[in-house]
Amino acid sequence: MTLHFQELPAPVTVDGAERHIGVEVEFADLNEEQAAHILSESLGGTAERVKDNDWKVAGSSLGDIQVYLDTVYRTADKSMLRDLGLKLGREVIPVEMVTDPLTLKQLGELNRALGALKDAGAKGSGDGWYYGFGVHLNVEIVEDTPSAVLKPLLAYALIEDWMREARPIEATRTVLPWTDAYPTALVEELILLGTEPSDRALVETYTRHCPDRNRGLDMLPIFKALWPEILVDSIGADKVDGISGRPTYHFRLPDSRIDEDAWSLETEWNRWLLVEQVAAKDDLLTELSDAWLEKHGAITLSRQPWAERSGDILSKHGLA
Repeated sequence: MTLHFQELPAPVTVDGAERHIGVEVEFADLNEEQAAHILSESLGGTAERVKDNDWKVAGSSLGDIQVYLDTVYRTADKSMLRDLGLKLGREVIPVEMVTDPLTLKQLGELNRALGALKDAGAKGSGDGWYYGFGVHLNVEIVEDTPSAVLKPLLAYALIEDWMREARPIEATRTVLPWTDAYPTALVEELILLGTEPSDRALVETYTRHCPDRNRGLDMLPIFKALWPEILVDSIGADKVDGISGRPTYHFRLPDSRIDEDAWSLETEWNRWLLVEQVAAKDDLLTELSDAWLEKHGAITLSRQPWAERSGDILSKHGLA
């Protein structure tokens, strides 16, 4: 199947360089070694053991790819307790593969490699009630100014309810705490920030409501990369130390349905594409913002009315 990953409305950075996307994919039923060898067969390069159960595909056509069990036990010192945790964890914790930053064209090549993992038996979110596996897209920012960073964040906040309703993620992932929805109070405060917030106002507004990373769109890596001192002031040095700073939107909402015939990486890319399509239209952002403020009173009992209203607005603009 030939896929066409549609270009973002702003495909290059302010410096004129093509924007890149790092991809993380979680799956089960293949161990790290098996997955690394399958990826090396599909993409070239060499499957290498890095440490214990951590593997890497070095020098593939997509650069280096990390493959490991996604648990805190993997970084602990080797011990009987750690080994027991790894053994037990394999029943519920996914193997994760993490790419270098990729071009849009390379996403198609990665998608074909995911098909090879599927053919070898990799399983996604829908295969077990306790699976809550995701695809994380780390999409490079266009410009490192607060106003430029804010636009996609605000766009996502305004359409998140509709996106979850119209393009639902697996039920398991909705009850697990890793992709919680933004609080409605945050959405209102992002609207009221205006179009030219200060860096401090942007960081403090977001972290006042989302001091952890368990959101569909996790902004802390961007804040760590661009404004680390403000982030430390907001959530504390201990939390900041555990964050890998990078100037990318960490989009955690998408599912990993790697074992489903109708699924592809393009499906999840299109979720983020919509966010940036909304962000690129100032009139649409304004219309959504005004409608949100009109729709929400002091107490919001249900998100569904806004999901329907925002969907109507997106449809009017040809985006739903």
